[in-house]
Amino acid sequence: MGTHAPGAHGDPTSGHRASGVEDALSPRRVLSSETVYRGRIWDVRSDAFELADGAGTLQRDYIDHPGAVAILPMDEDGRILLLRQYRHPVGMDLWEIPAGLLDVEGEHALDAASRELAEEADLTASQWHILAEFFTSPGSSSEAIRIFLAQGLTEIPHADRHERTDEEAEIEFVWVELEDAVQAVLAGRLHNPSAVVAVLAADAARRRGYASLRPGDTPWPAHPAQR
Repeated sequence: MGTHAPGAHGDPTSGHRASGVEDALSPRRVLSSETVYRGRIWDVRSDAFELADGAGTLQRDYIDHPGAVAILPMDEDGRILLLRQYRHPVGMDLWEIPAGLLDVEGEHALDAASRELAEEADLTASQWHILAEFFTSPGSSSEAIRIFLAQGLTEIPHADRHERTDEEAEIEFVWVELEDAVQAVLAGRLHNPSAVVAVLAADAARRRGYASLRPGDTPWPAHPAQR
């Protein structure tokens, strides 16, 4: 069996230390970009680009997505709100958190999150922080999601609530202890990506007293449409 010298490729101790790991923008020369499919919510683009000058042309097709926000509502007792909704592509009822597309021109992510919290959970929040951000499938989609922690919750009066339609009309709610949600994730009982990331991020943040969380209005330069 071969051996690796310290710091060699494949050595887990090589490269950046955990404290210095950070994704970075990496502009490449785009030779052409074409919309090959226009959908109701997102399009499909085909780009030709070079990794480096003279390195040859690569062609990639991907979903051109507006991005989204998701919200983890947390009450004064530390419980979180989950909602159950049918998702046709996977043919399952999934326990999720409130979420929605960034499909309003010029709308700030925090404003979109506030709107979605009201429309999907009948709640407003006085305290907003960022739990996490992620790309859902960066090899095939430009979709970026920012997850907020919403606290200081107030119920919206029944007369002022948004009328939910289609799949949203079947939404059911449950308040659960954060630790129970963590166990559900680790046991493979929760599958929605925003819910999984939010639950685990909230658990990590709780261990630090939530002191490390960024304000809700922090800029979002990693979002492809906000660069």
